[in-house]
Amino acid sequence: MCVCHSPRLKSPQVQLLKLFNMNMVSVLSCLTLVLAAAAAQEPRPCVVPPLMSGGFTVMAASGLVMSSGDISYDALGQRMRVRNVGLIGNQTFTLDQLLIFNQNVYYEIDWMRASCKKLPLDSTFIPMQVPPDAKLVGQAFLGSSSSWGSSLLVNTWQGALAQNGQYTVVFTEIGCIPVTFNGFTPASGWTTISTFNWVLGNTDPMEYVPPPICANAKLEESETAHTFFTALESLAMKTIEEE
Repeated sequence: MCVCHSPRLKSPQVQLLKLFNMNMVSVLSCLTLVLAAAAAQEPRPCVVPPLMSGGFTVMAASGLVMSSGDISYDALGQRMRVRNVGLIGNQTFTLDQLLIFNQNVYYEIDWMRASCKKLPLDSTFIPMQVPPDAKLVGQAFLGSSSSWGSSLLVNTWQGALAQNGQYTVVFTEIGCIPVTFNGFTPASGWTTISTFNWVLGNTDPMEYVPPPICANAKLEESETAHTFFTALESLAMKTIEEE
């Protein structure tokens, strides 16, 4: 009796299929590790691009003060220029300020009266960056995450301000673009600042230089230096007191 053994089939198609399956397993394993590592990483405090310009709105003094205007920021020189027009009841006010954080001073410019004040500035909190000691509150989508292009991924941070205050800031995950700032102090209450229409770059580098009417301004003494939030509402609060 003859026993016949059939030869094993080693077609090229079978070998290619086995090789493909092995490669797919390797790729999926690597992808799983990458996704796991990405999920384990929390957002980190960030700094905005070097030069930025945009628009903003402010609500302060428990809603009594509302204003809007333009804001420019130089991250390299830690300087900010803020120009806005506000409304208190039926009265309109204008505000032009130059904040120089690395010198701990800011200028309050009144073009109507051709006057300028030089005031102390608490630069512990620089609004256009997430402080290194800020705590992450959470990450969320503004809009809908169900389709591409219909949402914005943002990170919310919080921390302490001088004078027993606190702040909450929202920045985009990609690009570190500021969205909103919220600051609170027992003396002035809540100040909410919303930003929009940011573009990279500044059109006028001279806007970070004190104007000629500020040449003779001397630093005024104050028991407590203004923060970014209280500086924005200081002129408005003075207008309320004068009414």
